[in-house]
Amino acid sequence: MIGEDGAQLGVMSAKEAQALADERGFDLVKIAPTAVPPVCRIMDYGKYRFEQAKKEKEARKNQRLVETKEIRLSLNIDVADFNTKARHAMRFLQEGNKVKVSIRFRGREMGHPEIGLDTMNRFAETCSELGSVEKPAKMEGRNMLMFLAPKTAK
Repeated sequence: MIGEDGAQLGVMSAKEAQALADERGFDLVKIAPTAVPPVCRIMDYGKYRFEQAKKEKEARKNQRLVETKEIRLSLNIDVADFNTKARHAMRFLQEGNKVKVSIRFRGREMGHPEIGLDTMNRFAETCSELGSVEKPAKMEGRNMLMFLAPKTAK
């Protein structure tokens, strides 16, 4: 038996413990029911549940969901378009989101995956100050995919 202030009250029967808790105006809560003998504590259970809910709410508020944003490139992308897409990707990485970079190969482009790989490597190099390559460029069907993750601030 543990008191409301955390002090050990010793071993006693369930009736005695319940009577003691009622006398002090608190609840009797089983902490370790499988122990021999079971461990009980005198506490204000309503207040305890309120504090637990408050802690959970605070934890949820501080929690941030990481999204995956997608950037689509083409095989023969121009310099200006490439720079614009890179700036968007860097903004996403700065906000703490992951970036999925994809190139769709159409028709005869399927015969030149090395050009797509060069474009992907150049893109990863451009974004290297804010993000690191989480999953390197790899062909999956007609698409080449690469994942960038934001670098953690230290």
